[in-house]
Amino acid sequence: MKHIQTFTPLHCLWSRVAARYYGALVLMALSAAFLVTPSRATNGTHALFDLHNPVAGPFPSNLFTIDDPTQITGLKVDMPMPDCTTHPSDCEDLAVINSLDGFNLLPRVSIPFDGQIDLTTVTSNSIFLINLQSGQRTGLNRVVWDPITSTLHFEADQLLDQHTTYTLIVTDGVRDAQGRPVEASEEFGRFRHDLNLGQTGDRDLKNYRKSLLDALEAARASGVPERDIVSASTFTTQSATASLEEIRDQVKTAPAPVAADFNLGPGGTRTVFQLSDMTGITFNQQTHQNPVVLTPSALTFSLLKIIPGAVGRVAFGKYSSPNYMVHPDEYIPEVGTLTGVPQVQNTNDVYFNLFLPPATPPSGGWPVAIFQHGSATNKNNQPLEVAATMAAHGVATIAINMSGNGLGSLGTLTINRTTGGPVTFPAGGRSVDQNNDNNIVDGEGRSAATPRTIISSRDAAIQTIADLMQLVRVIEVGMDVDGDGLPDLDPAHITFFGHSLGGMWGTIFVAVEPDVRSAVFNSVGTPYDNLRLSPMFRPGSIGVPLASRTPSLINSPGLTDVGGVGVGAPRFNENLPLRNQPPVINTVAGAMEIQEVLDRMKWATQSASSLAFAPHLRLSPLNGVEPKSVLFQFNIGDQIATNPTTSALLTAGDLVDRTTYYRNDLAKAENPLVASNPHLLIRNITVPAVAPMARGIQEQIAVFLSSDGTVINHPEPFRFFEVPIAGPLPEQLNFIVP
Repeated sequence: MKHIQTFTPLHCLWSRVAARYYGALVLMALSAAFLVTPSRATNGTHALFDLHNPVAGPFPSNLFTIDDPTQITGLKVDMPMPDCTTHPSDCEDLAVINSLDGFNLLPRVSIPFDGQIDLTTVTSNSIFLINLQSGQRTGLNRVVWDPITSTLHFEADQLLDQHTTYTLIVTDGVRDAQGRPVEASEEFGRFRHDLNLGQTGDRDLKNYRKSLLDALEAARASGVPERDIVSASTFTTQSATASLEEIRDQVKTAPAPVAADFNLGPGGTRTVFQLSDMTGITFNQQTHQNPVVLTPSALTFSLLKIIPGAVGRVAFGKYSSPNYMVHPDEYIPEVGTLTGVPQVQNTNDVYFNLFLPPATPPSGGWPVAIFQHGSATNKNNQPLEVAATMAAHGVATIAINMSGNGLGSLGTLTINRTTGGPVTFPAGGRSVDQNNDNNIVDGEGRSAATPRTIISSRDAAIQTIADLMQLVRVIEVGMDVDGDGLPDLDPAHITFFGHSLGGMWGTIFVAVEPDVRSAVFNSVGTPYDNLRLSPMFRPGSIGVPLASRTPSLINSPGLTDVGGVGVGAPRFNENLPLRNQPPVINTVAGAMEIQEVLDRMKWATQSASSLAFAPHLRLSPLNGVEPKSVLFQFNIGDQIATNPTTSALLTAGDLVDRTTYYRNDLAKAENPLVASNPHLLIRNITVPAVAPMARGIQEQIAVFLSSDGTVINHPEPFRFFEVPIAGPLPEQLNFIVP
C-alpha cells in the first residue's frame, strides 16, 4: 500500500490516509446507519481499529506491507514516514525497516483503546497470538500500559517462527476500568462484516480483510467465539536466516579456496614457531590513522605455558575470504530473501593465529576448535588464555579477528626468539578510524555508519560468520602448517567455542554451518536487551545512540543504576519490566518513544541475532544442517551477558538441559575477593580467587569438544557449578551488589 506521509509529534503518531481510501471511507461513513455491527453497548471502552495509522489500531499488521515477489514472505514492510525534517532519525530507521520482508520475531505488540482498562484482566487468555500454520497459541509478557494514549503494549511470550503469519486476537475478556467487557469498535465491525461496501475497488484492503477473516476462523477453531473478539490483526514475521543461508551456499559452492598462507614474514619467510624457541610476543597496535602510530603491547606470553608442555607450536597465517561489506559505511546491501543474491564486493585477507599441541599430529591432523573472542579483545590476546587447556586435550585452537576488531590494518606482530632475532609480520587488524578522529580503538568500524546506525553490528556479524565459514573450507582443503605436504588439522573434527559477543555470533555461525560438529558458548546473551540491561554497555551502546538521535531520546530523570549497579551517562529510563513481572503503568515521559526505538533495533537486526538462530541449533535445524551438540556456560549475576537475556536464548532453543550454571554468589560468599561480576571468569585463569573455577570451565570446554560433544563433565570446584542448571532459568538480573 502507498501512503501519504504526515507526522504528529505526540508519541510519534503517524497519519497516512491514502487518497485511494477516501472514497471507501466516505461510503462507509454515509452508510454507517445501515450496517450490522456487533450488539455491544455504546458507552463502554472500545479497542480501536484504524486501517491507516500503525498507532491507532492493533500492530503489527500486514496492512503496513506491500507485495514483493522477491521475498520469501511475498511481502515487504511499508511503514509510513514521519516528517523527515523534524525527525530524521526516525526516517533513517524506517528506511531500514522498510527493506525487511516481515515483522519482528519477538514483536512489541500494541493495542490502542479509547479508554482505560483493567490490567488484571490482560492475560494470555484474553489476548494472544495464533500461528496460522500450526494453530499454536502464544501468550503475552512484559506488559506496559500507556495511560496518555490508552495503549497496551506487550511482548510475545516466546520467540515466533520466521516467515510465518500470525493473528493477534483481542477478546472481551479484557475489562474496562468499570469492570465491563471491552467492546469492538464500529470500524472493526464494518471491516469484518461488510465484504463489498466501499472495498471492492481496493485489492489490498480486500485481501487483508480475507486474511483477517481466515484468522478469525482459526480463532473459532481454537475455541474462541467470534462474538468475543473485539479486535484483531494479521502479520507475517520476517525471514531471519535467509541472507546467511544464501551466503553459506555461495561459500560452499564456490571453487575450492587457495590453501592458507603461512609465509607472512619478511621476504615470505614462514611464520611458524616452536613455543620452546619463543621468548615473547609483541603486538604493535595501529592506534592512529594520520599519522600512522604503532603502539607496542607485550602480550601475556606466559599464558601459553600455564600447562607445561601443552602447546607445541604457534603459527600465523592468512586466507582469502569473500567480502560482502560496503566500506567505509560498514553494511551489506539488502537483497530479496527469496530471489536476491548477496553480492561479493571484493575479497579480504583474513589473518589467523593457530596454537598446536606438541609432537606429531594424529593421522588426518589435530582436531581443531575455532575460538571467537569477545567484543573488547582480538585474536592476539584472548586466545592465549584458552589455548593451553585445549592443547592439553589434543585440540588445536585457531582464531580470527571479528570484523571491526584487532585495531588498525597496519599493525604488526613481533615474535621474540631465543635464536635468530625477532620476526615481524602483519597482525591483520580489522578496525578502522570510522569517526575520523585519527584514533583507532578495538571494535571501531564494527557498527554501520549513518544513515544505517540502527543495524549496529548486524552486518559485521554476518561478514565475520562468512569469514568463519570460509575458514572451515580452508581447513577442509588441507591446512599444512609445517610445509611437509600433509594436513596438520583434521577437517572431519572441526568444533567451535566463543566467549561473550564471540559466543553470540558463534550461536549464529554454528546454526548455519553444517560442518561444525559441536560447540560451547560461554557467557552469551541476546542483542539490545543484553546491552540495555548491562550496566557496563548501557550508556555507550544504547544511551549514546539515543542521545545522538534527532530529536534526542534521552529523558530525565534517567536511571542511575540497573539492578543496583550504577550506570554512567547518558542516562535514560525506558520503564520496561523484565519477564513475568507485573504490568507497568507508564508515568515516565519519553519512555514510550524509547521502547519503540528499542523494538525497531531488535527488529532491524534479527538476521544476526543469537536469539533468532537459537532454535536452529537443534530444535528446528535449517535445511542441510544436522542438529548440533552444544553446551552453554553462564553465570549468575553476569553484568554483561545478563541472566534474563541468556534465559531468553535458552528458552527459544529449548536448551536448558545443555547448560552449566556458575554460582558466583556462592563463591563470593565463601571468598570476598571473588569479583562481583563473573563475566570474565573464563579469562581469569591467573587470578587466585577464581583461577580454579576458570580452569574448571575451560576444562569442561576441552573435554566436551575433544569428545565431539558427547561428554559433559562437572567442573571443579564441584560446589560452585550446576550441570545442568538445577532450578528454573533466572529471569531476574541477580547482580551481586557490594
